[in-house]
Amino acid sequence: MNYTNVLNNRVEQHGVKLAEIKKLSKKFKEIHRKIEEDTRSGKLGFRKLPYNTKLVPEILSLAERYRYKYNNFVVIGIGGSALGNIAIQQALHHSCWNMLSKEERKGWLRLFVLDNVDPVFIKDILDIIDVRETVFNIISKAGTTAECLANFFVLLKELKKCYKKEDLDKFKQHIIITTGPEKGFLRELVNKEGYTSFVIEDNVVGRFSVLSPVGLVSAAFTGVDIKMLLRGAREIDTLCSKNDSLFNNIAGMYAVLQYLLYQKGKHISVMLPYSNNLYYLADWFRQLWAESLGKKYNLNNQIVNVGPTPIKALGVTDQHSQLQLYIEGPYDKVVTFLSLEKYSVKVDIPLFYDHYLGGKTLNQLIKAEEEATRLALTKNLRPNLTISIPEISPYYLGQLFQFFELAAAYAGELFEINPFDQPGVVLGKELTYALMARPGYEKQKNIIEREIEKMKFSKYIV
Repeated sequence: MNYTNVLNNRVEQHGVKLAEIKKLSKKFKEIHRKIEEDTRSGKLGFRKLPYNTKLVPEILSLAERYRYKYNNFVVIGIGGSALGNIAIQQALHHSCWNMLSKEERKGWLRLFVLDNVDPVFIKDILDIIDVRETVFNIISKAGTTAECLANFFVLLKELKKCYKKEDLDKFKQHIIITTGPEKGFLRELVNKEGYTSFVIEDNVVGRFSVLSPVGLVSAAFTGVDIKMLLRGAREIDTLCSKNDSLFNNIAGMYAVLQYLLYQKGKHISVMLPYSNNLYYLADWFRQLWAESLGKKYNLNNQIVNVGPTPIKALGVTDQHSQLQLYIEGPYDKVVTFLSLEKYSVKVDIPLFYDHYLGGKTLNQLIKAEEEATRLALTKNLRPNLTISIPEISPYYLGQLFQFFELAAAYAGELFEINPFDQPGVVLGKELTYALMARPGYEKQKNIIEREIEKMKFSKYIV
C-alpha cells in the first residue's frame, strides 16, 4: 500500500501529517489488543473463517459430485449473502463465464445471483435457465429475510412442476440452504425436510461472511480454488495479528488514514480498481464500509451520525464520467486505487498508418491512464492511495477480503462505533414485515398504511 499521496507534503492542507499518524500509534496498539481479545473470546467470527479448513473437503466433495450433473448454480440472497459471491465470480472467471460452453467451463456451473425482488429480473432469469439443470443455494443467516424467502418460494414452485408426485422428493437434491445454526424459518425447514445445509455461525456478520460457506460454496461450484482463497486470507490475517505497530500493520494503517482524512472533511471514500475483474470487489467493499461505519450512535450511546460514504468507480471507464468531479469538485473525497501489476493477457495495438498508439499494447495504455489519473489527482491536491496486487488470483483475492474486513474492524474502534451491527437496516426490514402482513406486526401495519396514505394526498406532489 503506497500512501504517499495522502500526506500533506503532497496534497498540502488536504493531506495527513506524519505526526498525526504517529500520534495515533499508541491508540492503535490499544485497538489492536482489543480486536485480538475479541477474536480470542469468539466475538469476531470473521477472524476465524480463513482457518476453518475442515469445511473445505465437504464443500469440494459436494461441488465435484454436482459438477457434471447440473449446469447452473443460482444463489438466492441479498446484501452480504450475495455481494461476495458476485465479487469472487467476477474477479476469478472469464468476464462472459455464463456464455461459455460446458466444455470451456471444464464442467463447472454457470452462476446467477438473485439479489433483488424485481419481478422482471426474476422472470428474466427463469427464462434462460432450465430449473431441472440447476442447483439453488438459499442464503440467509437469520433465515427470515423476506426478499430471500420470496424468491425461494417462486423458484421452488417452478422446480416442483418438473416432478411427478411420486418423485417429488427428488427436487430436494436441487436445494442447498445456508443459514444460522439453530433459529429461523430456513433452519426449521432444513430440520423438517432434510435439505443439504451449511451453517453461518452466530458470530459472523453477513457483510463479513464471504469466506464462510456463504461465499465458498458458490465459488467451489464454479471451479474456484477455495483453498488458496483461504490461504491468502490467513496470511494477511496472521501478518496483521502479529503487528500492533501501526507502521507494520497494513489494515491498521488503511483504517487510520481513512479516519484521519474523515476528520479533515474527506467524507467520501472512492474505490477505483483498474481492472474490470475487480469492479465488483468495489461493490462488496461499498456494503462493508457503509454498513459497518455509518452509525447514528457511538459506543456511549451518544448521537454522532458518523460514517464515510463509499463510492465505487472503474478505471478507465469512470475517468470519462466521475473524474471531473473528483479533480475540480469539493475537497471531500479520498480515492483508493486498486492496482494490478500484471494482467492475465497482453493485447497488442496494431500499427495503423503512423498513429502514436500503433505498436503499443492495451496493457501499456491502461497503466498509463492509471498513472496519469493518480498524478492529476495529486496535482489538484486530492488525497489518494494505492493498493497493489501482483495478479488476480484466489490467493490475492483472499488477502484483499481479509484486509478490508480487518480495516473495517479497526476503523470502527477509531470512530468509536460498533462496526458489526446495522440497526438502520433492521428498521427497514421490520417496516417491510408489517406491510407484508407478517404475523405479530398487525399494529405497525395499520400505522404505516395511514402514514403512506397521507403522503399520497400531499399537496406537494406535482
